[in-house]
Amino acid sequence: MEFDRNRYFMIGILLFLIGIQFRMVESFVLNEASTRALARIVKNTQVASQDVGTQIYMNYHPSPKKKVRPPGWIGWALVTAGGVICMHAFVLPKNSK
Repeated sequence: MEFDRNRYFMIGILLFLIGIQFRMVESFVLNEASTRALARIVKNTQVASQDVGTQIYMNYHPSPKKKVRPPGWIGWALVTAGGVICMHAFVLPKNSK
């Protein structure tokens, strides 16, 4: 598969939109299955702390959910990379078919 002008432009647009998404949200809340998968991958972090309040809460609401806060710079990096790739797509030669 050869990367032509249209594919570069589409990749740039997708990175730009994902970057805007990261800039607009403060945190993501994972569902129970994603939280358990993340806990299996990263074995040194706990899904929930072991204090009394957490144990009482877990008895009534047993589905643990992890909140992920992406760093602020990642949105700017994706927006910038997407913009640069889109601009690069404009200087590539058009397909000659």
